[in-house]
Amino acid sequence: MGYFEIGKITNVHGIKGTFKVFPTTEEPKRFELLKEVTIDLNGVREVFNIKKIGYHKNMVLMTLHEIDDINEAEKYKNASVLIPDEQALALDEDEYYTRDLYDINVISSEGEELGTITDILVTGANDVYVVSKQGNKDILIPAIKDCVTDVDIVNRTMTVKLLKGLRE
Repeated sequence: MGYFEIGKITNVHGIKGTFKVFPTTEEPKRFELLKEVTIDLNGVREVFNIKKIGYHKNMVLMTLHEIDDINEAEKYKNASVLIPDEQALALDEDEYYTRDLYDINVISSEGEELGTITDILVTGANDVYVVSKQGNKDILIPAIKDCVTDVDIVNRTMTVKLLKGLRE
């Protein structure tokens, strides 16, 4: 079974063992839809039941039934908050999970193999895919419909139309 990371425990909040979680999901409110989470601390995974979810600034405050003490909660600092794949939010058409795009083969609409996606830059307007190929300079491709014409997650390919200036 695969898992999605939806947050990182950064600290504790108060003396009753509430966690301060930095959300790594685009939808922090998704924590409210969960009954339980899996916490991964250095490769050891434990399932916990959610008692209460709150928010403070850009953080999610997560209280679990099984942890009610600051000393116990402190042990989980820097742990990842995970959910099983089947609990992931549904995607709209032409939406993809970032993790599925890494190392995907990128091909131009003319059939040229451009390389693989090695990084995804999050900008204000749209994401930008960094396409790398040994011996070549990286190509930055904006994640817009004018450039990305097809994504085939199953066959691990992305077809792109290189707009003028993208190779320079």
